[in-house]
Amino acid sequence: MFLEIITSLVLFCAVFLCIQNIRHKDNHESKFDNLLKAFHELKKENTEIKQSVIEQLHQQEKSLIQITSDGQQKNIQQILDALKQEMNDIREQLNHSFKYHADSLNTHIAKLNDDVKNNLRNISNEVNQQLDKGFEKTTLTFTNVIKRLTIIDEAQKKINELSSHVIDLQGVFQDKRARGAFGEIQLENLIKDVIPSQSYAIQYTLSNQKRADCILFLPEPTGNIIIDAKFPLENFQFMQNSQTPSEKKKHQSLFKQDIKKHIKDIAEKYIITGETSEGAIMFIPAEAIFAEIHSNHPDLVLLSHQQHVWLASPSTLMAILTTASAVLKDDATKKQVHVVQEHLNLLAKDFARFERRMQNLSRHINQANQDVDEIHTSTKKITNRFSKIEQLDIKLNDLDDPSLLAEPVEEIT
Repeated sequence: MFLEIITSLVLFCAVFLCIQNIRHKDNHESKFDNLLKAFHELKKENTEIKQSVIEQLHQQEKSLIQITSDGQQKNIQQILDALKQEMNDIREQLNHSFKYHADSLNTHIAKLNDDVKNNLRNISNEVNQQLDKGFEKTTLTFTNVIKRLTIIDEAQKKINELSSHVIDLQGVFQDKRARGAFGEIQLENLIKDVIPSQSYAIQYTLSNQKRADCILFLPEPTGNIIIDAKFPLENFQFMQNSQTPSEKKKHQSLFKQDIKKHIKDIAEKYIITGETSEGAIMFIPAEAIFAEIHSNHPDLVLLSHQQHVWLASPSTLMAILTTASAVLKDDATKKQVHVVQEHLNLLAKDFARFERRMQNLSRHINQANQDVDEIHTSTKKITNRFSKIEQLDIKLNDLDDPSLLAEPVEEIT
């Protein structure tokens, strides 16, 4: 019985040591759970030990009462009283120990609870700070997104407007008269940026009553050059959008017929001997059509050369106009040659007059220089004379010296 009590005490100490080790090793939540678990197990084990000891005492008491006689019951009663007293002492010790450890456990639990609260408070503060930073970044991101969306909306509006303009432009290109007007406007804009206004005319009527889109008034031997805008777009688009070879070949043939007709019309209408130059320019407003002709239709290029009709796109026409502007400037310079010669003759006379006056000025400067040298010589002589007068120590009795008075005085020249 005493061994069991001692064993329970040892177990209680072991459990307490385990609780202490758990308190130092595990995290706060596991510590709290382990301590509660150990506390309940210890309480349960202590209760079981108490019940076991009491039951054993009661059994021994009954057995002693049955076995022993009346004379021995008194001694047994004394032994039982002693055992009960010891059990009470042990119970008090266990209660005291249990109370001590329970207080210590409560203290550790309270401390652990405070630590958990502090850690939770710190974690909550850190989480709040991180959430605030996250909210700030999120707000900034949303603001930037809204700005980007605003820019995208504006760009979308511009794209929609541009799409409507493109649709309008496509409508313009579908009409032949509108295409012709577009080519004429583009031609006029190119010419007025390079050629002086007095050297060209728009919608010029020739002697044969044919009206050209533009005429360049260039000097001989080039002469006046007619520029007429042609925009054969319809069959070109059909040719580019053809789905089958046969369809493409058909529209290609129609496209070539359009170009040939335009070349022949320009050659017949706008090349007039004695009034215009020997060639004319066919302006094609689309670079793609110009490139198609030169890349895939050399027969059209050859025909234009034979008819003295020069094909030009916006880029090549700019080069032609730049050359024409240089020719006009050269002709204007030639017309002003006699004026330049006259001014050169006058400049030669002015230079001869300047040379004579320069010689006179040089002669006067030399004479003035000579006069300055002479004045400088006289100044030196006067200075020397004053120096001699200052250095001369004439005594009063020497003033009558005839030799001193007879000394000649040098003339200052």
